[in-house]
Amino acid sequence: MNKQALVATIKQKKSYLCVGLDTDVTKLPKHLQHQPSAVVSFNKAIIDATKDACVSYKINTAFYEAQGLKGWAAMEETLHYIPKTHFTIADAKRGDIGNTSAQYAKTFFETLPFDAITVAPYMGEDSVRPFLEYENKVTIVLGLTSNKGAENFELQKLYGGKPLYEEVLTTVAHWGTPDNLMFVVGATQAKSFLHIRQVIPEHFLLVPGVGAQGGSLKDVSHFGLNSDGGLLVNASRAIIYASSGEDFAEAAGKAAFNYYDEMKAFL
Repeated sequence: MNKQALVATIKQKKSYLCVGLDTDVTKLPKHLQHQPSAVVSFNKAIIDATKDACVSYKINTAFYEAQGLKGWAAMEETLHYIPKTHFTIADAKRGDIGNTSAQYAKTFFETLPFDAITVAPYMGEDSVRPFLEYENKVTIVLGLTSNKGAENFELQKLYGGKPLYEEVLTTVAHWGTPDNLMFVVGATQAKSFLHIRQVIPEHFLLVPGVGAQGGSLKDVSHFGLNSDGGLLVNASRAIIYASSGEDFAEAAGKAAFNYYDEMKAFL
């Protein structure tokens, strides 16, 4: 799914919800934990329960890579189970010298056919360029993140008073187009969305931090939406761990539809 198809889906479904499959084997419901394919069974149930409320799924690759070959197999099976009607994101935060990034791009755009991948920009354009060279794929660059450590670098002021994250947004935006570039902006930074929209009015923003991290969907939507929708608001723990019992999928569905109902009022 490319950006144009994503926009059409958002407008048709009246949702810009992304469900994060940050599946931690230690947090699975007890009745699943001893199954040989527990992660896949859990993910499939979550997808079945939430697919009508969301437009996207984000797989945080760290939770799968930590399990070795079994985890990679679970990630691949999960990816192929996600309906083609949904935008798929590898939350991998890759970025290295050009020939290494080219291999990362091949991994997550070919071997594992995700629609998008998250990328760290701090090694410069040559570390991002290999991802941008793929047609109908989207590179999602870290902009202003929701973690406390954003204060260490991203929010630091450059000479002239411009924060570093703004320089990143401005510079990276010229490396591609709104069709193949998105940016990560954390929901806990909602007060910055108005300014960010002045800097990059047309780009999609992937917004983590709503739900368990305390970000406000209302504020993010008010300041971040544009004519295409322009937002993918991600919720992970608040949805997939809405219940730790045998009703986990039903509870996840209810949580996802609560976000969906709220989003319909903003679009």
